[in-house]
Amino acid sequence: MRNFLYLLTMVLFPLMLQAQQQSGINHFIVRENLIDNGKLAIIATDAEERPNESISGTYQFVINGFKHELKFNEGVAITANAIESSAFVFIKHRNQQGSHGRLYYVVKSEKGLNPIAVNWYYLILVPAVILLVAYLFKRLMAVAIVVLIGLFIFNYSKGLNLENIIETIVHGIKSLVIDR
Repeated sequence: MRNFLYLLTMVLFPLMLQAQQQSGINHFIVRENLIDNGKLAIIATDAEERPNESISGTYQFVINGFKHELKFNEGVAITANAIESSAFVFIKHRNQQGSHGRLYYVVKSEKGLNPIAVNWYYLILVPAVILLVAYLFKRLMAVAIVVLIGLFIFNYSKGLNLENIIETIVHGIKSLVIDR
């Protein structure tokens, strides 16, 4: 009898673990809430960004450094706070498979919210191109420095700090390594 229970445990435990891992959130996208109330909807997806409607329950997310418990119903959760003006929003979720984060620039207009995903390589590419142009044309060094400072001030005033930039780049590099 003891051997039967041991064998049963050895077979069922990996199946339960696999089912739990499949029900976790590994990818997500952000859209405007359908009610048009200034809140964001976080949609659980698969790797190809197709909605995963099997996700239901409460999950921990970090939105711009603040922890939030989001209640998912059929793969969709609504953030608690409304977006007052255009801003950068860094959303991160941590589960057993690791940390998953995305950076968005949310444009608020009269038509509503328009979240635009910011790819991590733009955070490296834009300053690198500005520095390369400044290096090639020495007379533009002062202009390049002023442009970089202006870019940093704009990003910071819209909610993008150095920690979010570094986390976005790290998540992007991790996704490159894991997907290959």
